[in-house]
Amino acid sequence: MIASKAQLRNWLPRIDFAGWQRAASLPAILLALGVVVGAMPSAEAQTFTVLHEFTGLRDGAEPTSGVIVGTAGDLFGVTADGGSFDYGTVFELDAAGTETQLHSYLGGEGLEPEGGLILDSAGNLYGTTVNGGTPEGGGCAHGCGTVFERDAAGNQTVLYAFTGKTDGGSPNAALIRDAAGNLYGTTTDGGIRNCYVSYGCGVIFKVNTSNQETVLYRFTDETDGKMPEGLIADAAGNLYGTTYDGGIYGIGCVFELDTAGTLTVLYSFPGGADSSDPVGHPIMDSAGNLYGTTYSAFDSSGFGIVYKLDTAGSLTVLHNFTSSADGEYPNSLVMDAAGNLYGVTLGGGTGSGCYYGGCGTVFELDTSGHKTVLHNFSGNDGQLPDGLTMDTSGNLYGTTLGGGKGSQCSYYHGCGVVFKLTP
Repeated sequence: MIASKAQLRNWLPRIDFAGWQRAASLPAILLALGVVVGAMPSAEAQTFTVLHEFTGLRDGAEPTSGVIVGTAGDLFGVTADGGSFDYGTVFELDAAGTETQLHSYLGGEGLEPEGGLILDSAGNLYGTTVNGGTPEGGGCAHGCGTVFERDAAGNQTVLYAFTGKTDGGSPNAALIRDAAGNLYGTTTDGGIRNCYVSYGCGVIFKVNTSNQETVLYRFTDETDGKMPEGLIADAAGNLYGTTYDGGIYGIGCVFELDTAGTLTVLYSFPGGADSSDPVGHPIMDSAGNLYGTTYSAFDSSGFGIVYKLDTAGSLTVLHNFTSSADGEYPNSLVMDAAGNLYGVTLGGGTGSGCYYGGCGTVFELDTSGHKTVLHNFSGNDGQLPDGLTMDTSGNLYGTTLGGGKGSQCSYYHGCGVVFKLTP
């Protein structure tokens, strides 16, 4: 996705099959796609507040995955860069707006946390790092990533370090946790080593309470897809997710992995009006319907969609982003109790001066299909939003990869922000 380093990697295979782990800039990608951002007015009725602007120093830089809300109303998140060693941080933002660096990453304990955090009832945090963990020069250039825990007392522990081989490598999505304390997640690399130019097509994994890793499924780059995004689980323990690539048409799919380890492709995106390139994990309503977003990166249908996939496998396009002012490349859906959907677009909107003009939006899609832009980012208040969560009062919280006033991060015109949007 364009809005984070992990997401940037997912775009690169479609642009440069020879080297998909190379760094790429958002301007170069948008230019390659021929994106031109325009501007038109849109109404905003919400109260938007920047809670913290990252400086790129000890407090971190480039938060890639949103924040989670603690029991006391404090916020927890990760940054992919910055901190004491410039390899990322875990941070806390209290109710008064004070940011505290809880951990700075270096080497064997992991590098560049990008997938976000989860929190258990005891106050322990769990997450992943894309790199680090294994020794330098091992199966991956800088280590193949980790699963970590930060306990309520402040102790940080590597629960598992990936080798980049059959066990997977480069986890870059948030974990989920079952009632017994087992952790589940995905990796974009590793698995079947002869898959996808020897990088591997990714795996679905489990780390149990004894810190033993089990691969539940290895993607093959056939009809099952490759490069899985995040997961969700239903009450029976079945796992659901998306792959950014692969599937029947080679441009992404939605899958289910049942408790017996059987993977079923629920829907393969065909391109065109039904779009392509699903991103992020889906969300599920009480009836078992799945909702998610796509980028439509390499077809002519627009700038992505919000979709609903019912239990019979029928896909409905709830909204098609067809103009820059409407927003471009939606991501990170949450649903309120009434069934309204909220999300962000990492580009487009009416803000100017951000990568060809658009700085991204926060939007609402109500149950009748009416879409409202709740906020247009301006650059000074952030750009490239990626990650959204909702508290019990209906307030929305999120992060932006760039923007703000942090002068240390010229690449994204700022080091990113944490924001709150109050209804």
